Amino acid sequence: MNTLKFSIVLLFLLTFMGCHVGRLTSAMAAPDSTDPVAERMLLYQRSNGGWPQDDGDDVAYDEALTEAQRAAVLADKSQDDTTFDDESTTREITYLLGAHQRTDNPAYLKAASMGIDFILSAQYANGGFPQEYPDTSGYHGHITYNDNVTIDLLTLLRKVSEGKAEYAALPATQREAAGRAVENGINSILATQYVHAGKLTAWGAQHDRNTLAPAPARAFEPVSLSGKESVEIVRFLMEVPQPGEDIREAVRAAVEWLDAVRIDGYRQDRIEAPDQPTGRDRIIVADSSSTIWGRFYEIGTWRPIFIGRDGIIKYELKDIENERRTGYGFYGHWAKDLIKKEYPSWEERIAG
Repeated sequence: MNTLKFSIVLLFLLTFMGCHVGRLTSAMAAPDSTDPVAERMLLYQRSNGGWPQDDGDDVAYDEALTEAQRAAVLADKSQDDTTFDDESTTREITYLLGAHQRTDNPAYLKAASMGIDFILSAQYANGGFPQEYPDTSGYHGHITYNDNVTIDLLTLLRKVSEGKAEYAALPATQREAAGRAVENGINSILATQYVHAGKLTAWGAQHDRNTLAPAPARAFEPVSLSGKESVEIVRFLMEVPQPGEDIREAVRAAVEWLDAVRIDGYRQDRIEAPDQPTGRDRIIVADSSSTIWGRFYEIGTWRPIFIGRDGIIKYELKDIENERRTGYGFYGHWAKDLIKKEYPSWEERIAG
């Protein structure tokens, strides 16, 4: 009798413990949670692995979608409207990798990995990247530095290749491919640095994918060298741990050019202007304590240039229409810290 009772109790305990362990194991195997922003990124991801913009703006992933909106996004899944403009695609990949690290949700890692493959497939054989892919028609197909497109992509790929933190979850083969893409991208940067009168200078906002020469984009983005995008290119090159002589030469030449084209003694102010179409304006004011740089420099003369939607080059900001004066950044302090702080520190680092 006692033996029977013991057997029944033992059977009960084993059954209870088995069920409990089974539930615990299932809970451990399942993702900890989902992330609503990441879930919307999965929804917007196109079949080719990249992401679109929302009519030229960032997609508002923090906003909930109605069922009708969800259906509309899903209906566009196969569209080839994917882009790298304004951190599109790199933003989503970065977020999804972080979300995967927080939640252990495999769907986020899979989507991020697919996005990285999409970036790798978009790189030209010469190492450059277009603004959009697979639609490389018109200026979208230029090697694009404008708004830091290429630098954003290469920065992401560099992190992938290093495989630290959330990037460690990516496949080793993908990390290796990213490393090769970074090297190829650096070669493209060096090849597109503009040579004037036998001397290296800086970069345009975009370069022809075949000739590698500076190229135009929209009507108000002419052939020129950039006082903005060139700064981020130099910063990227300075992050190379052990730069070769070609990178050192490129950095030094670009910094020399940026220092030569600086505009001392002026600043740009934003003001209220009720008499103007936009109700505001941008003006240049004398200020002995300020140094600024032009967004676009005319090749050869190195004069800052300003262009409205008519495509006509002007030499003073006030001479283009109010909408472009206020709607586009023609002046900035972009190279200030680079020249005064970052470049000298870089020279000290590589000398050591």
